[in-house]
Amino acid sequence: MRLQFFLLCLGLSALVSGGATSHESERRMHPVFSLVGSNPLGGRPKRAMPQIVFDAMKAEERYAEYWQGMAAQTLEQQLESKLRLNTQLARNVMLFIGDGMSIPTITAGRVYLGGEEKQFAFEQFPYVGLSKTYCANMQVADSACTATAYLGGVKANYGTIGVSAAVQFKDCQAQAQTAHHVSSIAAWAQKQGMATGLVTTTSVTHASPAGVYAHLANRNWENDAEVVGDGEDPSLCPDAAVQLISSPVGQKLNVIMGGGRENFLPKSVTDNSGAPGRRLDGRNLIEEWKSQHTNSAHYVENRRELLDLSNYTSRVLGLFAPYHMAYHLDANPREQPTLEEMVQAAMNVLERQSAGRGYFLFVEGGRIDHGHHDTLALRAIDETAEFDKAVRFARSHTSTDDTLIVVSSDHSHTMSLAGYSSRKNDIFGINDGQLASDDLPYATLSYANGPGYDSNYLREGGAVKRKNLRAINMKNKDFMFPSTVPLESETHGGDDVAVFASGPYAQLFTGVYEQHFIPHALGYAACLGERNMCVDGGIARRPR
Repeated sequence: MRLQFFLLCLGLSALVSGGATSHESERRMHPVFSLVGSNPLGGRPKRAMPQIVFDAMKAEERYAEYWQGMAAQTLEQQLESKLRLNTQLARNVMLFIGDGMSIPTITAGRVYLGGEEKQFAFEQFPYVGLSKTYCANMQVADSACTATAYLGGVKANYGTIGVSAAVQFKDCQAQAQTAHHVSSIAAWAQKQGMATGLVTTTSVTHASPAGVYAHLANRNWENDAEVVGDGEDPSLCPDAAVQLISSPVGQKLNVIMGGGRENFLPKSVTDNSGAPGRRLDGRNLIEEWKSQHTNSAHYVENRRELLDLSNYTSRVLGLFAPYHMAYHLDANPREQPTLEEMVQAAMNVLERQSAGRGYFLFVEGGRIDHGHHDTLALRAIDETAEFDKAVRFARSHTSTDDTLIVVSSDHSHTMSLAGYSSRKNDIFGINDGQLASDDLPYATLSYANGPGYDSNYLREGGAVKRKNLRAINMKNKDFMFPSTVPLESETHGGDDVAVFASGPYAQLFTGVYEQHFIPHALGYAACLGERNMCVDGGIARRPR
């Protein structure tokens, strides 16, 4: 009893003490900044923004009328776009996935484009929602289970593609059971006679694009050597490259573009760059693809061959790198096409081959994710800008009356944008408004974990200290941004990702929803699957 009384008094004492110091805590958490004058103590305060003179970016920003006018303009745009719902048939559907394109990535990307007030093309889409990305068995998702969700409409286990959660990671026997297979929206579109295609900056056998056509218990089974390496039988569990060439969905794809030549060539063969193949079965899947199709089907390996494609091209297989395509910042522009150029070529082929029945195109900016994993923020955000160029082209060369475009991400990352910097401060530089408690500057962009830990800390006399970022060229594209926890590879984040939509039934993508809802909404708008607006009697709709 005395113990309980003591604990009660201790708790009340803590509450009283907490109340007495709450104002001090509030000031620490939310410092009040003075933008004029000088620091009477000298130096730069560490717990608050220094007393600097900061002018508005534009003279008119000093006046309330400027912001009120901007709000009125936005209100007009919202009213115009929201009062008239587009309930036409989505003849064409394009799904753009920025792999790892978290909301902080988008925010930092705006500054990279020129300022906090800038917008990516997809941010101008009228409808926005949030997608919950977790796997069936994991809080934080990978690109495999998420591909199954946003392409197949089913939550799956971490590391698996195109199969239900009945299939565990590396379970070859379960993969072989067709009852566990999940069909993608590309398969739904093909059943309606639509042209289909995929474009990516990663290998075409990588996790995200594989969700279009493959059923895999292990995302790493991109070639038969990987299957054999895990002690499994490729004849029972075919790899991604074989499924792309031989599966019903893969064979019908009109457009396949990305990297990954090594997964289609035997070890005894080298490609034009001198890179050897990885296949153990001796099959040359590129030659098999050529033999499957007519003379109007073309295989291309570089930018010139892609741009020179004939207007009579019915199918194209473009493999532009041994594995992943180079980052935009590293690419030879004469040899490697941009994502925008690939999308342009893909749309040309699909529009011609659709014969009026429409098309489905999946596009992935896949190397955003890779930049983040290595804490190479400059590369990740530059890839985001390149991704946006492809979206801009697609939206500007199609009609919102009959083409639905949805832009999203598969998962987030741990990069954050923090501190009290001035407007348009270099997003890849140091925070210009505050020093850390060790009297050193800190980066505006940093990661919760990853390899950037080792490149930003040093050990002196048994103590770990941060490096002085003023002495480091943070604009070097190979600079690894600071990480709090040392890891060989930065992890994904578990937070929701944004979904942007424009075109017929774009209004379906507002709100907060599970990621696997996305293909069901796409199918509804395009009259695919068992439930669609053609069946439900939508307004001014007609089936194909």
